[in-house]
Amino acid sequence: MAQTDLNTVLVTGGAGFIGSHIADALVAAGRRVIVVDDLSSGKRENVPAAAELHQLDIRSPEAAQLIESEQPATLVHLAAQMDVRRSTADPVFDADVNVLGTLNLVAAAVRAGSRRVVFASTGGAIYGEQEVFPATEEHPTRPLSPYGVSKLAVERYLYYFHIEHDLNTICLRFANVYGERQNPHGEAGVVAIFLKRLLAGDRCRITGDGLQTRDYVHVSDVVRATLAAVDMSGFQTFNVGTGEETSVVDLYQELARAVGTDAEAEHGPAAPGEQRRSVIDARRLLQTAGLPDPLPLGEGIARTAAWFRERSVA
Repeated sequence: MAQTDLNTVLVTGGAGFIGSHIADALVAAGRRVIVVDDLSSGKRENVPAAAELHQLDIRSPEAAQLIESEQPATLVHLAAQMDVRRSTADPVFDADVNVLGTLNLVAAAVRAGSRRVVFASTGGAIYGEQEVFPATEEHPTRPLSPYGVSKLAVERYLYYFHIEHDLNTICLRFANVYGERQNPHGEAGVVAIFLKRLLAGDRCRITGDGLQTRDYVHVSDVVRATLAAVDMSGFQTFNVGTGEETSVVDLYQELARAVGTDAEAEHGPAAPGEQRRSVIDARRLLQTAGLPDPLPLGEGIARTAAWFRERSVA
């Protein structure tokens, strides 16, 4: 087996919103960090100066070759096709990136002798319409979108790699992550989208009645979860969330309060096939890793709003 560099962590999607925060924390912890990102949505300036950036597509032979040559002890895999609506419109593309792209990396990690893969899965889309609130990791997985299906498929593949190649694999099922550096373009980050519009004095549109709920977790809690997973072994699956449901209407009111506006949102047509309620139970991770309770939503929104406001007037 290849001799891996125990201090090296390769982070895919490390120029993006979540990945760059994780790269920052890994650098601060004294790790050698290699970032792989195609910069289709990530930004070069997000990558910490001490990290090495390689602009590569995760499906490419070059990405696999980089892993084989650098021999990282741990692969933290965040790069993905994240748009649920795009996955529905083009499930082949979704599977190409999320399933085949991941297999390209993980197979290379096995060849390189890597010890661990930490995989960014989904805590909302993977469960589908929930039977229990909040959902534990044992909740049935019945994804209703190709995006959710692709994440579940990768989890199953990782179990195979764990059994067949003794590869430690930690699957982190993220709730709806928000926070500083979130991209306000696209449909994946409602917090960033609303903040950008509110700070510009534009009206926000809520789809449907706005009573659909999600579990909003601040990126700092995701970073703590990922850093804990980098030292774990075996095959383990953890929810990363808050266990609290927040409706879109309540989220909007929290954001408007943080910005200091009493502007009302308008309501548009409901999104077809949108999940009505989603909230996950993250106690297993908190207890296993000894992590603090998640950041309260009001505090996280205030921090995020301050970051967006600073950049809106810069």
